[in-house]
Amino acid sequence: MNFARDFVATRPADSRAIVTLDTDGPRREWTFGELIEASGALAAAFVDHGVRPGSVVLTLVGNRIEYVLAILAGLRIGAATLPCSEQLRAKDIALRLERARPDLVLCHSRNRPALDGASPACPVLTGPDAALLSGGNQAPPYAELDDLDPSFVLFTSGTSGEPKLVTHGQRYVWGQRLQATEWMAAQPGELVWSTAAPGWSKSARNSFIAPWLGGAAALLQDRRFDAEERLATIRAEGVNVLCMAPTEYRLIAAHGPIGDLPTLRRAITAGEPLGVPAFEAWRDQTGLEISDGYGQTETGQVTGVRPGETAPPGSMGRPLPGIDASIEDGELTLDPVTVPTFFLGYDGGPAPQGRWHTGDQVRQDDDGWLYFESRADDVIISAGYRIGPTEVESTLLGHPAVRECAVLGLPDDARGQVVAAAVVLRDGFSGSDELIAEMQAYVRAETAPYKYPRRIWFTAELPKTNSGKLHRSALRPPADY
Repeated sequence: MNFARDFVATRPADSRAIVTLDTDGPRREWTFGELIEASGALAAAFVDHGVRPGSVVLTLVGNRIEYVLAILAGLRIGAATLPCSEQLRAKDIALRLERARPDLVLCHSRNRPALDGASPACPVLTGPDAALLSGGNQAPPYAELDDLDPSFVLFTSGTSGEPKLVTHGQRYVWGQRLQATEWMAAQPGELVWSTAAPGWSKSARNSFIAPWLGGAAALLQDRRFDAEERLATIRAEGVNVLCMAPTEYRLIAAHGPIGDLPTLRRAITAGEPLGVPAFEAWRDQTGLEISDGYGQTETGQVTGVRPGETAPPGSMGRPLPGIDASIEDGELTLDPVTVPTFFLGYDGGPAPQGRWHTGDQVRQDDDGWLYFESRADDVIISAGYRIGPTEVESTLLGHPAVRECAVLGLPDDARGQVVAAAVVLRDGFSGSDELIAEMQAYVRAETAPYKYPRRIWFTAELPKTNSGKLHRSALRPPADY
Protein backbone atom coordinates (compact mmCIF):
# COMPACT_ATOMS: atom_id res chain seq x y z
CA MET A 1 0.00 0.00 0.00
CA ASN A 2 0.96 3.63 -0.43
CA PHE A 3 -1.50 6.42 0.41
CA ALA A 4 0.22 8.96 -1.84
CA ARG A 5 0.06 6.62 -4.84
CA ASP A 6 -3.13 4.66 -4.17
CA PHE A 7 -5.31 7.55 -3.06
CA VAL A 8 -3.87 11.03 -3.70
CA ALA A 9 -2.49 10.27 -7.17
CA THR A 10 -5.80 8.70 -8.21
CA ARG A 11 -7.79 11.91 -7.60
CA PRO A 12 -8.61 13.98 -10.70
CA ALA A 13 -5.42 15.94 -11.33
CA ASP A 14 -7.27 19.23 -11.90
CA SER A 15 -9.59 19.01 -8.88
CA ARG A 16 -9.14 21.36 -5.92
CA ALA A 17 -7.31 19.79 -2.97
CA ILE A 18 -5.99 22.63 -0.79
CA VAL A 19 -6.66 26.34 -0.34
CA THR A 20 -3.83 28.25 1.36
CA LEU A 21 -4.04 31.63 3.06
CA ASP A 22 -0.51 32.65 4.01
CA THR A 23 0.66 35.62 6.03
CA ASP A 24 3.32 36.43 3.44
CA GLY A 25 1.66 35.53 0.16
CA PRO A 26 -1.56 35.57 -1.87
CA ARG A 27 -4.41 33.13 -1.57
CA ARG A 28 -3.80 30.04 -3.69
CA GLU A 29 -5.69 26.93 -4.69
CA TRP A 30 -3.71 23.72 -5.17
CA THR A 31 -4.92 20.81 -7.26
CA PHE A 32 -4.15 17.17 -6.58
CA GLY A 33 -1.94 17.12 -9.65
CA GLU A 34 0.11 20.02 -8.33
CA LEU A 35 0.45 18.35 -4.94
CA ILE A 36 1.75 15.11 -6.44
CA GLU A 37 4.29 16.99 -8.55
CA ALA A 38 5.50 19.29 -5.75
CA SER A 39 5.60 16.55 -3.11
CA GLY A 40 7.53 14.34 -5.54
CA ALA A 41 10.16 17.08 -5.91
CA LEU A 42 10.33 17.49 -2.13
CA ALA A 43 10.64 13.72 -1.70
CA ALA A 44 13.64 13.81 -4.06
CA ALA A 45 15.23 16.49 -1.86
CA PHE A 46 14.54 14.33 1.20
CA VAL A 47 16.31 11.35 -0.40
CA ASP A 48 19.24 13.54 -1.46
CA HIS A 49 19.69 14.48 2.21
CA GLY A 50 19.70 10.91 3.49
CA VAL A 51 16.05 10.20 4.21
CA ARG A 52 15.17 6.55 3.73
CA PRO A 53 12.18 4.28 4.49
CA GLY A 54 11.74 4.30 8.27
CA SER A 55 13.45 7.70 8.68
CA VAL A 56 11.81 10.50 10.65
CA VAL A 57 11.44 13.99 9.15
CA LEU A 58 10.71 16.76 11.67
CA THR A 59 8.71 19.71 10.35
CA LEU A 60 8.53 23.18 11.86
CA VAL A 61 6.60 25.09 9.20
CA GLY A 62 3.11 25.99 10.47
CA ASN A 63 -0.13 25.64 8.53
CA ARG A 64 1.42 26.17 5.12
CA ILE A 65 1.57 24.12 1.94
CA GLU A 66 5.00 22.79 2.99
CA TYR A 67 3.22 20.97 5.83
CA VAL A 68 1.02 19.07 3.38
CA LEU A 69 3.85 18.40 0.95
CA ALA A 70 6.22 17.14 3.63
CA ILE A 71 3.67 14.59 4.83
CA LEU A 72 2.92 13.47 1.26
CA ALA A 73 6.65 13.23 0.50
CA GLY A 74 7.14 11.09 3.60
CA LEU A 75 4.22 8.84 2.73
CA ARG A 76 5.62 8.45 -0.78
CA ILE A 77 9.02 7.17 0.32
CA GLY A 78 8.04 5.50 3.60
CA ALA A 79 9.40 8.14 6.01
CA ALA A 80 7.48 9.15 9.12
CA THR A 81 6.64 12.81 9.71
CA LEU A 82 7.01 14.49 13.11
CA PRO A 83 4.97 17.73 12.83
CA CYS A 84 5.93 20.27 15.49
CA SER A 85 4.21 23.37 16.77
CA GLU A 86 5.78 26.71 15.97
CA GLN A 87 5.26 27.63 19.62
CA LEU A 88 8.00 25.22 20.68
CA ARG A 89 11.13 26.74 22.10
CA ALA A 90 14.69 25.44 21.90
CA LYS A 91 14.31 23.22 24.98
CA ASP A 92 11.12 21.64 23.60
CA ILE A 93 12.70 21.07 20.20
CA ALA A 94 15.82 19.58 21.74
CA LEU A 95 13.68 17.02 23.57
CA ARG A 96 12.03 16.03 20.29
CA LEU A 97 15.34 15.82 18.46
CA GLU A 98 16.75 13.59 21.17
CA ARG A 99 13.73 11.31 21.43
CA ALA A 100 12.70 11.00 17.76
CA ARG A 101 16.20 11.17 16.22
CA PRO A 102 15.09 12.66 12.87
CA ASP A 103 17.28 12.31 9.79
CA LEU A 104 16.11 15.67 8.44
CA VAL A 105 14.35 18.86 9.56
CA LEU A 106 12.16 20.99 7.30
CA CYS A 107 11.92 24.44 8.88
CA HIS A 108 10.38 27.80 8.02
CA SER A 109 12.93 30.60 8.25
CA ARG A 110 10.94 32.30 11.02
CA ASN A 111 11.56 29.24 13.22
CA ARG A 112 15.29 28.88 12.60
CA PRO A 113 16.37 30.76 15.76
CA ALA A 114 14.45 28.31 17.97
CA LEU A 115 15.69 25.34 15.97
CA ASP A 116 19.30 26.52 15.98
CA GLY A 117 19.07 26.91 19.74
CA ALA A 118 18.35 23.17 19.93
CA SER A 119 21.52 22.34 17.93
CA PRO A 120 20.12 19.76 15.50
CA ALA A 121 22.67 17.15 14.42
CA CYS A 122 20.86 16.30 11.17
CA PRO A 123 20.56 18.31 7.91
CA VAL A 124 18.06 21.19 7.84
CA LEU A 125 16.08 22.40 4.81
CA THR A 126 14.84 25.96 5.24
CA GLY A 127 11.92 27.48 3.39
CA PRO A 128 9.98 28.93 1.80
CA ASP A 129 12.13 27.68 -1.09
CA ALA A 130 10.45 27.23 -4.46
CA ALA A 131 13.40 25.12 -5.64
CA LEU A 132 12.49 22.43 -3.10
CA LEU A 133 9.07 22.08 -4.70
CA SER A 134 10.16 22.10 -8.33
CA GLY A 135 13.63 20.58 -8.27
CA GLY A 136 15.18 19.01 -11.32
CA ASN A 137 15.69 15.63 -9.67
CA GLN A 138 13.28 12.90 -10.68
CA ALA A 139 10.70 12.04 -8.07
CA PRO A 140 11.63 8.83 -6.23
CA PRO A 141 9.44 5.75 -6.67
CA TYR A 142 6.57 5.04 -4.33
CA ALA A 143 7.57 2.71 -1.52
CA GLU A 144 5.61 -0.47 -0.95
CA LEU A 145 4.41 -0.19 2.62
CA ASP A 146 2.71 -2.32 5.23
CA ASP A 147 0.06 -1.45 7.83
CA LEU A 148 2.72 -1.34 10.54
CA ASP A 149 5.31 0.73 8.68
CA PRO A 150 5.58 4.16 10.38
CA SER A 151 3.63 7.11 9.00
CA PHE A 152 3.68 9.63 11.86
CA VAL A 153 5.65 10.21 15.03
CA LEU A 154 3.60 12.36 17.39
CA PHE A 155 4.09 13.60 20.92
CA THR A 156 1.26 13.54 23.43
CA SER A 157 0.04 16.83 24.83
CA GLY A 158 1.84 16.45 28.15
CA THR A 159 -1.15 17.72 30.12
CA SER A 160 -0.13 15.73 33.20
CA GLY A 161 3.61 15.21 32.72
CA GLU A 162 6.36 14.92 30.11
CA PRO A 163 5.04 14.31 26.59
CA LYS A 164 5.34 10.75 25.27
CA LEU A 165 6.53 9.78 21.81
CA VAL A 166 3.84 7.89 19.90
CA THR A 167 4.45 6.03 16.63
CA HIS A 168 1.60 5.44 14.17
CA GLY A 169 1.63 3.03 11.26
CA GLN A 170 0.29 3.38 7.74
CA ARG A 171 -2.99 1.99 9.08
CA TYR A 172 -3.41 5.29 10.93
CA VAL A 173 -3.69 7.14 7.60
CA TRP A 174 -6.13 4.75 5.96
CA GLY A 175 -8.02 4.22 9.22
CA GLN A 176 -9.15 7.86 9.19
CA ARG A 177 -11.98 6.74 6.91
CA LEU A 178 -14.01 5.85 9.98
CA GLN A 179 -14.05 9.27 11.60
CA ALA A 180 -14.01 11.02 8.21
CA THR A 181 -17.29 9.31 7.37
CA GLU A 182 -18.95 8.99 10.76
CA TRP A 183 -17.88 12.19 12.52
CA MET A 184 -16.37 14.85 10.26
CA ALA A 185 -18.81 13.83 7.53
CA ALA A 186 -17.58 16.16 4.80
CA GLN A 187 -19.26 15.69 1.44
CA PRO A 188 -17.74 15.72 -2.07
CA GLY A 189 -17.03 19.23 -3.30
CA GLU A 190 -17.17 20.85 0.13
CA LEU A 191 -14.48 22.90 1.89
CA VAL A 192 -13.28 21.79 5.32
CA TRP A 193 -11.33 23.96 7.72
CA SER A 194 -9.57 22.20 10.60
CA THR A 195 -7.77 24.99 12.40
CA ALA A 196 -5.50 22.80 14.54
CA ALA A 197 -1.83 23.72 14.33
CA PRO A 198 0.83 21.12 13.46
CA GLY A 199 1.97 19.33 16.58
CA TRP A 200 -1.55 18.42 17.66
CA SER A 201 -2.61 14.94 16.54
CA LYS A 202 -5.95 16.31 15.30
CA SER A 203 -3.99 18.40 12.80
CA ALA A 204 -2.21 15.32 11.44
CA ARG A 205 -5.46 13.55 10.72
CA ASN A 206 -7.99 16.33 10.07
CA SER A 207 -6.12 19.17 8.35
CA PHE A 208 -6.43 17.44 4.98
CA ILE A 209 -6.40 13.61 5.19
CA ALA A 210 -9.94 13.20 6.59
CA PRO A 211 -11.40 15.93 4.31
CA TRP A 212 -9.89 14.23 1.26
CA LEU A 213 -11.27 10.86 2.32
CA GLY A 214 -14.71 12.50 2.31
CA GLY A 215 -14.19 13.95 -1.17
CA ALA A 216 -13.74 17.51 0.12
CA ALA A 217 -10.98 20.11 -0.17
CA ALA A 218 -9.14 21.55 2.83
CA LEU A 219 -8.31 25.10 3.94
CA LEU A 220 -5.00 26.03 5.57
CA GLN A 221 -4.60 29.46 7.12
CA ASP A 222 -1.16 30.53 8.30
CA ARG A 223 -2.27 33.18 10.78
CA ARG A 224 -2.72 33.56 14.51
CA PHE A 225 -6.16 33.19 16.04
CA ASP A 226 -8.40 36.23 15.90
CA ALA A 227 -12.10 35.76 16.57
CA GLU A 228 -13.34 38.35 14.07
CA GLU A 229 -10.95 37.23 11.33
CA ARG A 230 -11.88 33.59 11.90
CA LEU A 231 -15.54 34.35 11.23
CA ALA A 232 -14.70 36.54 8.25
CA THR A 233 -12.64 33.73 6.71
CA ILE A 234 -15.47 31.22 7.13
CA ARG A 235 -17.77 33.59 5.23
CA ALA A 236 -15.29 34.64 2.55
CA GLU A 237 -14.11 31.12 1.71
CA GLY A 238 -17.51 29.47 2.03
CA VAL A 239 -16.41 26.91 4.62
CA ASN A 240 -18.87 24.01 4.89
CA VAL A 241 -17.35 21.93 7.71
CA LEU A 242 -15.48 23.55 10.59
CA CYS A 243 -13.24 21.74 13.07
CA MET A 244 -11.89 23.97 15.86
CA ALA A 245 -10.56 23.49 19.35
CA PRO A 246 -13.10 23.98 22.14
CA THR A 247 -11.15 27.01 23.32
CA GLU A 248 -11.60 28.66 19.92
CA TYR A 249 -15.35 28.08 19.91
CA ARG A 250 -15.54 29.51 23.43
CA LEU A 251 -13.45 32.59 22.61
CA ILE A 252 -15.53 33.35 19.52
CA ALA A 253 -18.75 33.00 21.53
CA ALA A 254 -17.34 35.31 24.20
CA HIS A 255 -16.12 37.86 21.63
CA GLY A 256 -19.58 38.99 20.65
CA PRO A 257 -22.37 38.05 18.25
CA ILE A 258 -21.28 35.23 15.95
CA GLY A 259 -23.48 36.39 13.11
CA ASP A 260 -24.70 34.57 10.02
CA LEU A 261 -22.53 31.78 8.59
CA PRO A 262 -24.60 30.78 5.57
CA THR A 263 -22.32 28.10 4.10
CA LEU A 264 -21.44 26.36 7.35
CA ARG A 265 -23.23 23.01 7.53
CA ARG A 266 -21.36 21.16 10.28
CA ALA A 267 -19.16 22.11 13.22
CA ILE A 268 -17.09 19.60 15.21
CA THR A 269 -14.62 19.74 18.07
CA ALA A 270 -12.42 17.52 20.23
CA GLY A 271 -9.38 17.71 22.48
CA GLU A 272 -11.00 18.87 25.71
CA PRO A 273 -14.58 19.38 26.90
CA LEU A 274 -16.40 22.18 25.07
CA GLY A 275 -18.70 23.22 27.89
CA VAL A 276 -22.43 23.85 27.76
CA PRO A 277 -22.37 27.69 27.48
CA ALA A 278 -20.35 27.68 24.24
CA PHE A 279 -22.49 24.86 22.82
CA GLU A 280 -25.64 26.82 23.53
CA ALA A 281 -24.24 30.10 22.20
CA TRP A 282 -23.34 28.55 18.83
CA ARG A 283 -26.64 26.67 18.64
CA ASP A 284 -28.74 29.71 19.51
CA GLN A 285 -26.89 32.11 17.19
CA THR A 286 -26.14 29.89 14.19
CA GLY A 287 -28.58 27.00 14.44
CA LEU A 288 -25.63 24.58 14.50
CA GLU A 289 -25.10 22.09 17.29
CA ILE A 290 -21.34 21.57 17.68
CA SER A 291 -20.66 17.84 17.44
CA ASP A 292 -18.17 16.93 20.12
CA GLY A 293 -15.89 13.92 20.01
CA TYR A 294 -13.09 12.21 21.86
CA GLY A 295 -9.77 10.74 20.88
CA GLN A 296 -6.21 10.48 22.08
CA THR A 297 -2.86 10.83 20.35
CA GLU A 298 -2.53 7.07 20.85
CA THR A 299 -5.95 6.09 19.53
CA GLY A 300 -7.14 8.63 17.01
CA GLN A 301 -10.84 9.55 17.09
CA VAL A 302 -12.96 6.95 18.90
CA THR A 303 -16.22 8.70 19.86
CA GLY A 304 -18.30 11.46 18.36
CA VAL A 305 -21.74 12.90 17.77
CA ARG A 306 -22.59 11.56 14.33
CA PRO A 307 -24.48 13.39 11.56
CA GLY A 308 -28.20 13.50 12.23
CA GLU A 309 -27.80 12.90 15.95
CA THR A 310 -28.79 15.38 18.64
CA ALA A 311 -26.67 14.84 21.71
CA PRO A 312 -27.24 16.31 25.16
CA PRO A 313 -25.06 19.39 25.67
CA GLY A 314 -21.72 18.42 27.17
CA SER A 315 -21.62 14.93 25.68
CA MET A 316 -18.62 13.71 23.68
CA GLY A 317 -20.87 11.43 21.67
CA ARG A 318 -20.94 7.66 21.56
CA PRO A 319 -18.35 5.16 20.30
CA LEU A 320 -17.95 5.28 16.53
CA PRO A 321 -19.28 2.21 14.69
CA GLY A 322 -17.27 -0.92 15.33
CA ILE A 323 -15.25 0.44 18.25
CA ASP A 324 -15.49 -1.61 21.43
CA ALA A 325 -15.51 0.88 24.30
CA SER A 326 -16.53 0.25 27.89
CA ILE A 327 -16.25 1.94 31.26
CA GLU A 328 -14.37 0.08 33.99
CA ASP A 329 -14.31 1.63 37.46
CA GLY A 330 -15.19 4.96 35.88
CA GLU A 331 -12.36 4.79 33.31
CA LEU A 332 -12.91 4.58 29.55
CA THR A 333 -11.26 1.48 28.07
CA LEU A 334 -10.99 0.27 24.46
CA ASP A 335 -10.27 -2.95 22.61
CA PRO A 336 -7.34 -1.96 20.35
CA VAL A 337 -8.31 -4.56 17.74
CA THR A 338 -11.47 -2.54 17.04
CA VAL A 339 -9.65 0.82 16.73
CA PRO A 340 -8.34 1.21 13.14
CA THR A 341 -6.03 4.08 14.13
CA PHE A 342 -4.46 2.55 17.25
CA PHE A 343 -0.79 3.35 17.77
CA LEU A 344 2.21 1.04 17.45
CA GLY A 345 3.87 1.86 20.78
CA TYR A 346 5.82 4.44 22.78
CA ASP A 347 9.41 5.42 21.98
CA GLY A 348 9.85 2.59 19.49
CA GLY A 349 8.63 0.00 21.98
CA PRO A 350 5.98 -2.66 21.34
CA ALA A 351 2.26 -2.04 21.15
CA PRO A 352 0.49 -2.39 24.51
CA GLN A 353 -1.36 -5.63 25.09
CA GLY A 354 -4.90 -6.18 26.32
CA ARG A 355 -7.57 -3.52 26.69
CA TRP A 356 -6.35 0.04 26.39
CA HIS A 357 -6.92 2.08 29.55
CA THR A 358 -7.29 5.69 28.45
CA GLY A 359 -6.66 7.20 31.88
CA ASP A 360 -9.81 9.30 31.43
CA GLN A 361 -12.75 9.23 33.82
CA VAL A 362 -15.95 9.05 31.78
CA ARG A 363 -19.60 8.50 32.63
CA GLN A 364 -22.38 7.15 30.43
CA ASP A 365 -26.08 7.99 30.62
CA ASP A 366 -28.97 5.61 30.03
CA ASP A 367 -29.00 6.42 26.30
CA GLY A 368 -25.32 5.59 25.84
CA TRP A 369 -24.05 9.18 25.62
CA LEU A 370 -20.57 9.60 27.07
CA TYR A 371 -19.37 12.53 29.20
CA PHE A 372 -15.75 13.31 29.98
CA GLU A 373 -15.18 14.01 33.67
CA SER A 374 -11.42 14.22 34.21
CA ARG A 375 -8.09 12.57 33.75
CA ALA A 376 -7.83 9.77 36.25
CA ASP A 377 -5.02 11.58 38.05
CA ASP A 378 -6.97 14.88 38.08
CA VAL A 379 -9.90 13.63 40.19
CA ILE A 380 -10.38 15.75 43.31
CA ILE A 381 -11.28 13.82 46.48
CA SER A 382 -12.76 16.24 49.00
CA ALA A 383 -14.28 15.03 52.28
CA GLY A 384 -14.86 11.64 50.62
CA TYR A 385 -16.52 13.06 47.50
CA ARG A 386 -14.94 12.31 44.09
CA ILE A 387 -15.17 15.45 41.96
CA GLY A 388 -14.24 15.75 38.29
CA PRO A 389 -12.75 19.19 37.59
CA THR A 390 -14.26 19.35 34.10
CA GLU A 391 -17.81 19.33 35.42
CA VAL A 392 -17.03 22.23 37.75
CA GLU A 393 -15.35 24.11 34.89
CA SER A 394 -18.37 23.57 32.65
CA THR A 395 -20.66 24.99 35.33
CA LEU A 396 -18.42 27.95 36.16
CA LEU A 397 -18.21 28.87 32.46
CA GLY A 398 -21.93 29.63 32.60
CA HIS A 399 -21.30 32.67 34.81
CA PRO A 400 -21.37 35.83 32.68
CA ALA A 401 -18.04 37.11 34.04
CA VAL A 402 -16.05 33.97 33.19
CA ARG A 403 -14.12 33.80 29.92
CA GLU A 404 -11.95 30.77 30.78
CA CYS A 405 -11.38 28.75 33.92
CA ALA A 406 -9.45 25.80 35.24
CA VAL A 407 -10.23 23.73 38.31
CA LEU A 408 -7.89 21.66 40.46
CA GLY A 409 -7.65 20.26 43.96
CA LEU A 410 -5.56 21.98 46.62
CA PRO A 411 -4.40 20.31 49.86
CA ASP A 412 -6.61 20.93 52.87
CA ASP A 413 -6.13 19.64 56.41
CA ALA A 414 -9.82 19.11 57.08
CA ARG A 415 -11.07 17.78 53.73
CA GLY A 416 -7.93 16.27 52.21
CA GLN A 417 -8.46 18.48 49.16
CA VAL A 418 -10.68 21.42 48.31
CA VAL A 419 -11.92 22.50 44.91
CA ALA A 420 -10.08 25.58 43.63
CA ALA A 421 -10.46 27.56 40.41
CA ALA A 422 -8.33 29.93 38.36
CA VAL A 423 -10.54 32.30 36.39
CA VAL A 424 -9.86 34.50 33.37
CA LEU A 425 -12.46 37.27 33.32
CA ARG A 426 -14.32 38.64 30.33
CA ASP A 427 -13.73 42.24 29.31
CA GLY A 428 -15.60 44.66 31.52
CA PHE A 429 -15.27 42.65 34.73
CA SER A 430 -12.73 43.05 37.50
CA GLY A 431 -11.84 40.64 40.27
CA SER A 432 -13.17 41.24 43.78
CA ASP A 433 -14.20 39.33 46.88
CA GLU A 434 -17.81 40.11 45.98
CA LEU A 435 -17.40 38.53 42.54
CA ILE A 436 -15.78 35.44 44.07
CA ALA A 437 -18.74 35.03 46.42
CA GLU A 438 -21.13 35.48 43.52
CA MET A 439 -19.38 32.79 41.47
CA GLN A 440 -19.37 30.38 44.40
CA ALA A 441 -23.09 30.90 44.93
CA TYR A 442 -23.69 30.39 41.22
CA VAL A 443 -21.92 27.02 41.18
CA ARG A 444 -23.71 25.88 44.35
CA ALA A 445 -27.03 26.69 42.72
CA GLU A 446 -26.20 24.98 39.42
CA THR A 447 -24.66 21.70 40.62
CA ALA A 448 -24.12 19.66 43.78
CA PRO A 449 -23.04 22.11 46.50
CA TYR A 450 -20.01 20.02 47.51
CA LYS A 451 -18.51 20.72 44.07
CA TYR A 452 -18.31 24.49 44.36
CA PRO A 453 -14.81 26.06 44.33
CA ARG A 454 -13.97 27.09 47.86
CA ARG A 455 -10.97 29.01 46.56
CA ILE A 456 -10.95 31.22 43.46
CA TRP A 457 -8.24 33.47 42.07
CA PHE A 458 -8.11 35.60 38.94
CA THR A 459 -5.42 35.38 36.30
CA ALA A 460 -4.69 36.94 32.92
CA GLU A 461 -4.22 33.57 31.21
CA LEU A 462 -4.18 29.83 31.87
CA PRO A 463 -1.17 27.58 31.25
CA LYS A 464 -1.58 25.71 27.95
CA THR A 465 0.33 22.97 26.22
CA ASN A 466 1.84 23.60 22.80
CA SER A 467 -1.28 22.08 21.26
CA GLY A 468 -3.51 24.55 23.10
CA LYS A 469 -4.93 22.25 25.78
CA LEU A 470 -5.13 23.23 29.41
CA HIS A 471 -1.87 22.22 31.12
CA ARG A 472 -3.47 21.35 34.42
CA SER A 473 -0.30 20.00 36.03
CA ALA A 474 1.33 23.43 35.52
CA LEU A 475 -1.53 25.28 37.21
CA ARG A 476 -0.48 26.95 40.45
CA PRO A 477 -2.18 29.48 42.75
CA PRO A 478 -0.42 32.83 43.23
CA ALA A 479 2.49 32.82 45.67
CA ASP A 480 0.57 35.10 48.06
CA TYR A 481 -2.66 33.12 47.82
